[in-house]
Amino acid sequence: MPRSTSARPSPQSPLLIVTGDALVAADFRPRTRDRPPGPYRRLLSTPGARAFTVGNLMARMPMGMFSVSAVVMIAGTRGSYALAGAVTATGLAATALVAPWVARLVDRHGQARVAAPATLLAALGSLALVLCVRHGAPAWTLFAAYAATATTPNTGGMARARWAHLLQGDSDALHTANSFEQAADELCFMLGPVLAAFLCTALFPEAGTLVGVVLLVSGMLLFAAQRSTEPPARPRPTAKAPFRVPGIPPLLAVCLAMGGVFGAMEVVTIAFADAQGHRAAAGVVLALQAAGSCAAGLLYGALKPAGPAEHRLPWCVAAMTALLTLPLLAASLTGSLPLLALTLLVAGMATAPTMVTTMTLVQHRTPQGRLNEGMTLAVTGLLGGIACGSATGGWLVEHASPTAAYGIPVTAAAVALLLTLLPTPRRTAEK
Repeated sequence: MPRSTSARPSPQSPLLIVTGDALVAADFRPRTRDRPPGPYRRLLSTPGARAFTVGNLMARMPMGMFSVSAVVMIAGTRGSYALAGAVTATGLAATALVAPWVARLVDRHGQARVAAPATLLAALGSLALVLCVRHGAPAWTLFAAYAATATTPNTGGMARARWAHLLQGDSDALHTANSFEQAADELCFMLGPVLAAFLCTALFPEAGTLVGVVLLVSGMLLFAAQRSTEPPARPRPTAKAPFRVPGIPPLLAVCLAMGGVFGAMEVVTIAFADAQGHRAAAGVVLALQAAGSCAAGLLYGALKPAGPAEHRLPWCVAAMTALLTLPLLAASLTGSLPLLALTLLVAGMATAPTMVTTMTLVQHRTPQGRLNEGMTLAVTGLLGGIACGSATGGWLVEHASPTAAYGIPVTAAAVALLLTLLPTPRRTAEK
């Protein structure tokens, strides 16, 4: 008969029972797993990180809303995708010119002092665009109003600058932070087009832009209020301008080509969905591409990449080029919108690793005290490419077909791949 070795076992000790010639130990103590926190949990446990991340995400959400809202709003009221693409291209080109100047002011005078007023000026430009479209103003006013939004600060760059300030010397944590920020970008581009398309079609054409203005202003004010994590201002930087640093101009050329991928893909996909009689589904289709990139970015940040970023970048761009052929094949061979959406989901998985690697190289090569300016130059290259891709995509949609226009992203990615294979200076900038 079983006999217990202890009449009153302590809850902190195992219960020992003798059965025949066997000793059975029954441990009823609660099981606890001393598992170390994951990389993203450690990242967000940094003091002050969660507060500025919330505001930054709110301010970045309109990134995926404004251009889609403008295309739907202008094409719906004026009946021309070429005009809509040209207006958005003009605004992006203006941003490419103004954004580095705004970033330089941010580095010299601090994020809070510059970002908030610059955001308010950009919000006025968006409101002016709404009024011009609403009241049937001449076409040139649309270009002027959208160009006035060029003072929008590079919120992603400012967040990356805060991480670089908080995580000095920890390259693994900084890799995770860069991946997290890229995933945040993709999250905004995933949810933004869906929200914009829904608002513009379910409510009224100007609704997407108006909601984007509210999110941009409120998010930026919340972000700027987090002064404890703000990098110190450098009123008189001694380092040379990032554009003059060896290795930065080749990266900007790569960003320009990759921007052509994103700009063309957005306009062409909207036009393709409209040609299929499902304009409202365009936001969902574009969101799937961003969803694939977001998931890949989070996975990429949780891993420790092997080898220097200079060696990884060509492989990332090659994967992007190969995967971008899938939407072209789906559109030309089947004409199926659901199949196109699936191929965009797969193709998007190469975006985040490519952008994370590119931004890592920019951080390595940018002089100390001018990090926000250096990363904004990279974003400027992307915006310039997006402007060219948007205008080219809109033109080819009207003069050929949306199916043929899917060849533009593949071509732009191939150009980016060739640029990464060219020899570039290997030394980093002086810090």
